[in-house]
Amino acid sequence: MPTPAPSATPNTSSEPHIPASDARSTDQSQDAAARRDPWLLALVLFVGYAVVSVGRYRHLGQRSWDLGIFEQVIRSYAHLQAPIADLKGPGFNILGDHFSPVTALLAPLYRVFPSPVTLLIAQAALFALSAVPVTRAAVRLLGRWGGLAIGVAYGLSWGLQQAVDFDFHEICFALPLIAFSLEALLAQRWRAALLWAMPLVLVKEDLGFTLTAIALVVAWRARQESPRATRYAVGVAVFGAVALVVTLLLVIPSFNSAGTYDYWSKVDESGGGGPFDGLDTKLRTLGWLLIPTSGLLALRSPILLVALPTIGWRFVSSYPQYWGTDWHYNAVLMPIVTLALVDALGTARHSTRAWLRSYVRHLPAAVAAASLALTTSLPLAALTESEIYRKPARVSAIERLLAEVPDGASVEANIAPISRLTSRCRVFWITNTRGINPDFIALDNSRKRYRDVEGYVRSLHPKARYTVEGNVYGVVLLKRQ
Repeated sequence: MPTPAPSATPNTSSEPHIPASDARSTDQSQDAAARRDPWLLALVLFVGYAVVSVGRYRHLGQRSWDLGIFEQVIRSYAHLQAPIADLKGPGFNILGDHFSPVTALLAPLYRVFPSPVTLLIAQAALFALSAVPVTRAAVRLLGRWGGLAIGVAYGLSWGLQQAVDFDFHEICFALPLIAFSLEALLAQRWRAALLWAMPLVLVKEDLGFTLTAIALVVAWRARQESPRATRYAVGVAVFGAVALVVTLLLVIPSFNSAGTYDYWSKVDESGGGGPFDGLDTKLRTLGWLLIPTSGLLALRSPILLVALPTIGWRFVSSYPQYWGTDWHYNAVLMPIVTLALVDALGTARHSTRAWLRSYVRHLPAAVAAASLALTTSLPLAALTESEIYRKPARVSAIERLLAEVPDGASVEANIAPISRLTSRCRVFWITNTRGINPDFIALDNSRKRYRDVEGYVRSLHPKARYTVEGNVYGVVLLKRQ
């Protein structure tokens, strides 16, 4: 009797067999998605930032003169002229106020699209771009979904949202530079980390100190693996400190008509307790910086040291606007705190303490949830309101009134009319024409600040005669006769 052929051994494993080629294809697909996700997130954030920022402009929602000042500066650059900001004073060179030549990069774009909206959209794009390296670094260390959670938390962070809600400011260039630099630092690409950080000295004078801080962290991290990179980093740290001193003591005073740096007075403006002024507000600001954005875990990373220069000069000041969570002052801290969190998550997940490993596992989702929850009371919440997408009839009427001012005319104005005039007129700040009698005066008197507008104008320009050309929703336009 022939021996029967042995039967094949049955597959008792519960796992399905996946061919090697299919596994490779799946891995490649996941890698492609991981590379694509940061850019898709940045695109969504850009749309959100732009809608809120431009929507506020369309509602005449400017809260300061900064948008007008920067438009005057970039308009000058676009026409190959010195960066004059007449809003700061007739013929005032902005390099005598803050050293921010980086804004000249927007001049070609502004030359093609001469509008304050160009500045707002460029700012939205730069803010959104900074989310790419933040998310990418988080994905590399934490995986796709943990990294995306960190990216969402960063993109919706309160510091970024407040900056989006505050006109335009040069710090929009600092965010991607800091984010790309710290991403490279986390990947131990020391040269790239230094090269990304070095242009910070062209963004704003105080960021030379931030460059020094980044370089010192690079030197510390690279000290064992790359002595050569450590030497370069120390050199860059010295460069940042020297750039800060030279800019504050030589460059800015040389462009300033008073021959000084105007913001020294902000260090002790009130003559009070300096660092101890507003201590409760300062402590609350520190809490906002560390708790909802990182659950305090960022304190475990030396990258957080990069935030100290910005926090330091703000908290040493006696100027209350520097202390809190409003305006744009906290935006540059957001990529620092977030990437410090990423760094801390990458190391703490291997802790021998079970509670810390559990905390680390849940923290990315927690900070993303915190940012989403806080967004309901922050500027991006306006995206859910239909009003942000419409221009009010009031604004259209005011724009028609201001359109009566001819191109090239000189105008003295307060906040609301400024942004509708700086792209085509020479605009001065109210009370700061320094003897010039402008062709027109445009005043927002919707809150009845001036009881007698014509009488107020006569007090400003006693040797000139102005008559009212129109009054629309409290905005009064007067013309010199």
